[in-house]
Amino acid sequence: MELTLFDLDNTLLNGDSDYAWAQFLIDQGVLDRAAYEVRNLEFYGQYKAGTLDIHAFLDFQLAPLAKHSRTQLDAWHRQFMQETIEPMVAKHARALIESHRVRERTLAIVTATNTFITGPIAAHLNIPHLIGTEIEEIGGRFTGRSKGTPSFREGKIARVEEWLAGAGRTLAAHHAVWFYSDSANDLSLLEIVSHPVAVDPDDRLRAIAQERGWPIISLH
Repeated sequence: MELTLFDLDNTLLNGDSDYAWAQFLIDQGVLDRAAYEVRNLEFYGQYKAGTLDIHAFLDFQLAPLAKHSRTQLDAWHRQFMQETIEPMVAKHARALIESHRVRERTLAIVTATNTFITGPIAAHLNIPHLIGTEIEEIGGRFTGRSKGTPSFREGKIARVEEWLAGAGRTLAAHHAVWFYSDSANDLSLLEIVSHPVAVDPDDRLRAIAQERGWPIISLH
C-alpha cells in the first residue's frame, strides 16, 4: 500500500488559509480590525517561528465561529473560497496531486487548520481524505472549542494513525509514504515517512532538508 500526505498552507496553497480566513472576516466587517488584525499577525509570526501555542491560537481563531449560524458561516466561506482560496492554489499543486492519484495512492491532506475552513478546500482540490483540527459542534452550531487532538506538530502523527486505525491500517503497514510540507513544524511527521519532501520550505526546513538529502521542490 502507498500513501501520500499533503500539508495544505504554504504547500498546496500559496498562503495560509487560517490567517486568510481571519483577514477575510476582518475585511467583511465581521471582526473588528483593531482587535483582531494585530493578534492574527502575532499568531502567524509565532507559527512561522515554531513557537505557537496551538491551544491559545485555537481559542482565538474558533471563538468567532460560535457567534454566527452555520448558514451564515457557510455563505461567508463560499465567498472566501471564490475570492481568496481559489486564486491561492499553488501553480503546480494540481499536477503534483494528479501524479500521485494516477498511481492509485491513498491521498490525504494533513493540516493544523480546522476542518470548517479546510473541508471545502480539500473538495476543491479533489483530495478525498482530510485530517484537520476538529471543532466541537452542538445542535448545528460551533461552540468555539476544538475537539480531540489538534493536528499540529506531533499531533499530526497521532491523528494520521487514528485515521488509519479506523480503516484497520497503520502507518507502518504502508511500504511507501510521501509527505509534502513547507514547515519545520511538520518535522516529526517528515522524519517517519519513507519519502519526505520539502515544498518551498521555510529556512529551518530548507536547512534540514539539505543536510539530510531530502528533495526540495517548488509548487509556486
